[in-house]
This record gives sequence, C-alpha cells and structure tokens, in this order.
Amino acid sequence: MEGILKRIRRRKPMDWVRFILVWGSALITAAILLYLVGFILVKGIPHLKPSLFALHYTVENQSLFPALVTTLVMVGMTLLIAVPFGIFTAIYLVEYAKRDSRLVRVIRMTAETLAGIPSIVYGLFGYIFFADWLGWGKSILAGCFTLAIMILPLIMRTTEESLKSIPDSYREGSFSLGAGKLRTVWRVILPPSMPGIFAGIVLAVGRIVGETAALIFTIGSVIKIPESLFSQGRTLALHVLQLSSQGHNRNEAYATAVVLLVVVVGINTLSATIERRFVQNLK
Repeated sequence: MEGILKRIRRRKPMDWVRFILVWGSALITAAILLYLVGFILVKGIPHLKPSLFALHYTVENQSLFPALVTTLVMVGMTLLIAVPFGIFTAIYLVEYAKRDSRLVRVIRMTAETLAGIPSIVYGLFGYIFFADWLGWGKSILAGCFTLAIMILPLIMRTTEESLKSIPDSYREGSFSLGAGKLRTVWRVILPPSMPGIFAGIVLAVGRIVGETAALIFTIGSVIKIPESLFSQGRTLALHVLQLSSQGHNRNEAYATAVVLLVVVVGINTLSATIERRFVQNLK
C-alpha cells in the first residue's frame, strides 16, 4: 500500500492530466453506451407482446417476424459473399504479393476509397447495376451483393492488419522446417490472426444489421417472409425506420429495436464461439 501511495505522489502534473483524460474518456464512452442500451430496453421491453412475433404481418399486429427472418437471411448471404473475398484478398496482399508494389498500393487505395463512400451511393449503384441492369429487380439478392461490396473493404483491411501483426519469425520458422507457403499460411499464420479477422467480421455484421439507406433502393420495403432470393423484403432496421416514421407506431418501433439489439448480441456471441472452435481445430 505504501508503494502505491509513493507512486501516486511521484506523478507529475502531465501524468495526472493523461490519467484523467484516459479514464474520463473511458467512463464517458461506457456511460453513453449504457444510456443508449438502457433507453432502448426501458422503452421497448414493456411493449413486447406475442402478436409482434406473428408469422404474417398485418396492420393490427405490426409483426416483426418477417423482418427478423429477412435480417438473418441478409446477414448470412452477405457474409457468404464478402468474407471469402475479403480474407483471400488480404492473404494475397500480405503473403503472396510483393510488398509495397504498385498493385498493392492501388488495391489498398481503392479499399480505403470504398470504405469512405456514403451508403446511399452504394444503394444507388446497387439499384442501377443489380436491380436494373442485371434484371434482378428489388430483391434480397440485390441487397446482399450491395452490402457485400460495402463491407468488403472493412473485412479486407482488418484481415490484412491482423496478418501483418504476425512476426516474420513465424514464417521463417515454418519455412525452415520444410513447410510450403500454403501450409504456413493455413497452419501458422491464420490461427493467431483469427481474433482480428473475426473482429472485422463482427463489425461487418453490425453494419449489415444496421443498414437502411442502401437497402431502401435494393430490397424494397415489403414486409413478408422471403420466398426466394429474388423476393423483396424488409430488415429489422428498415422496419424500425418505417414504424418510427409513423407517429402511432412508436411503441412497436421501440420493441423492434429491443429485438434488433438482442439479434446483434446473439450474432456477436455466435461469432466468438465459432472463432474459438475454429482456432482449436487449426491447432
């Protein structure tokens, strides 16, 4: 105890300023997050009722179940499209391409540019290219491909940074034992990189679940359980937007927001579980 008190007394004024700034920022961030979550729960939980989970949506029940199914389909299909492309591109840039080559710089600059484009622009592109030019119309498939393009830079950059954080000694040790490039990447580089890769995937899931602007142009706003990938639909985020824009359905909007929050937490928990299982299988 005396040692701790001595260290506190030896702190310089600037050390105290840094200490206060760091802890103050952390507390403010945590307080804002807790306030937002608490506000949604307090406003939404009292209005959760069985009719919100009816199989079919009507004006009377304001069911969110079709939007929930559409959201899960959108998340699964979008990740199925974007994750392989993002991870394989990052592996090529870090492990196979010549470092700091012109091609690598162009790809990175393109990814950074795509990451900064507003979602409404992606929506217009998705409508013009997927819905109109390819003839898919407003559909789940058009929305999935549009969201895949949106999250591709995020997955690629987080995977690339995760791979670059692995020391070169890992690669050199694997090569010295006679392992090839592919085996080194799969057995030596990927396992310690998985936490960073899955962190990028979780961030991508958050963007998929919370996206509205791009989906208005690509999947429409029809609230029904999709019969195929070419059906129109409405995600939970779009459902909250539509309900909140109608003054007499605010309570149902808050209840839907609670379900949306639970879905995000559930997907993140599932991602963490898959990450642990995947790393264990690679070891």
